[in-house]
Amino acid sequence: MNAAIRTVSDRVSRGEAQDASGDLLEQLLRAEGYAVARRVVPDEADEIAVAIEELAAGAVLVLTTGGTGLAPRDVTPEATRTVLQREAPGIAEALRADSFAKTRHGLLSRGVAGVLGRSLVVNLPGSTGGCRDGFEILRPALHHALSLLGDEATRHRQT
Repeated sequence: MNAAIRTVSDRVSRGEAQDASGDLLEQLLRAEGYAVARRVVPDEADEIAVAIEELAAGAVLVLTTGGTGLAPRDVTPEATRTVLQREAPGIAEALRADSFAKTRHGLLSRGVAGVLGRSLVVNLPGSTGGCRDGFEILRPALHHALSLLGDEATRHRQT
């Protein structure tokens, strides 16, 4: 399956910093068997939205990293909402709950998640720790979510 990582960072886009969170997400996705495409964009809402749309056209999963906090240029959630067709609030709520359990700064995260076509789009924080922990929360539900989006027959045990 194809996955994509979209890093939002003014500094990384200018070559002033390494894309550590993007590198980590790529490693985690490849370990799960995904082919991975990547893109870096500055903290500009229009560029973020276009990158998500373009990446979703070729991937079943788009993970974004960066731009989910309270800083004036953190506009990833707003840009993401402009392209999502349906939100998946449970994902964002679970990511925030896990983050808050680890650090009080978790309550400052504003990331969203949802569907664009047949792709799942999830905003993750810009830190490597936030990406690692967020992916670990998301990972157990990924196969089922992507099967549902692919309109595949799914098997699950009723509880």
